[in-house]
Amino acid sequence: MTPPRLTPLLDQFDFARTRLSDRMAGPVVDSGDGTDTEVGGPLTDEEYLWEPVPDCWSVRRRADGPGPRATALAGAGDWGRDAAAYPHPWPPPFTTIAWRLSHLTEMLALRADHTAGTRTLTRADHRVEAGAAGALAGFDSAAGAWHDALLSVDEAALDTVGYCSYPHGSDAEEPFLDIVWWVNQELLHHGAEIALLRDMYRARRP
Repeated sequence: MTPPRLTPLLDQFDFARTRLSDRMAGPVVDSGDGTDTEVGGPLTDEEYLWEPVPDCWSVRRRADGPGPRATALAGAGDWGRDAAAYPHPWPPPFTTIAWRLSHLTEMLALRADHTAGTRTLTRADHRVEAGAAGALAGFDSAAGAWHDALLSVDEAALDTVGYCSYPHGSDAEEPFLDIVWWVNQELLHHGAEIALLRDMYRARRP
């Protein structure tokens, strides 16, 4: 049985996940009131990597090195995500759909592993995708893993500080229920950013 305190957060996560997935895949997305809004076709590679302003952070071929103000390319594979050690550059770099989607996917996959998996994965294990199709598949897999991890917890786990051992956040200092809330807000706000970038990309074209 899903703990009653977890149910509304799990429902919110599932709704936000579906809405973002549909927003990236098209042709329609739930407007929020149950009606369909046209959003065009699936996310393309060009749109995935589109840099709407100069000096964006994005995902890049590892052989090309990091982008402006970045000092490293995070992740595994031939491509990496622009990154820098703390303190991060200020003002924060504008990030592409590719960067935001990679960030969300990594967070979900790693937190799922550190909740109900091996508890060993790090950012160095996360594969950064060069194209939209691979990124969308990766996001779907990571979101599914986090959903399943939530189904594995009980009431006691929700109050346990450090239940999730994810090493790149405040998980060691927070009750697990607070981490669930945090993941939801990450999905909601980055999902909204991705949706806005899709609107901007479409509006720039004749």
